[in-house]
Amino acid sequence: MTRPARYRDMVAGGIVTLAVTAGAAWLSAKPEWQSLEPGMALVRISFTHGGDRSGSCRPLTAEELATLPRNMQRKEICDTHYPPVTVELDVDGQTVLARELPPSGFNGTGPSRLYQRIELPAGSHDFVARLRDNPQTAGFDYENRAQADLVPGQSYVIEFKPAQGGFTFR
Repeated sequence: MTRPARYRDMVAGGIVTLAVTAGAAWLSAKPEWQSLEPGMALVRISFTHGGDRSGSCRPLTAEELATLPRNMQRKEICDTHYPPVTVELDVDGQTVLARELPPSGFNGTGPSRLYQRIELPAGSHDFVARLRDNPQTAGFDYENRAQADLVPGQSYVIEFKPAQGGFTFR
């Protein structure tokens, strides 16, 4: 191949590469896509939490203690299955989420999990999140309130962190 033909092929390859790159760049920005309608905000509630198993504990009888080796004796025995977790979310006084979450895992020995997306119009909203993780409790074990001014396109997150007192809003 002669030198001018090689340069011509290199220039042609450069032009093709530039055209493909420019086309990919244009297609990455067009068409414009939004996951939310104009004027809407997104509220996401997400957590992983195991129910309180302490209510299923009972003391071992003297006969049960006698059957166990000395190094395995303990004062009480508890169920290995987590109880279901009940969660509710109210927005502006209306319940938008009310679910009983079963434990995860093959035998129900894992924590309950939740991820829920809720689209709301932008503006000021009052949130009340409640959770019951002990089936022997009459009401809810955790309840937290927050007020937020949501802007269009905002993603507002509600998480459950028992070490921080329950639900966190951000």
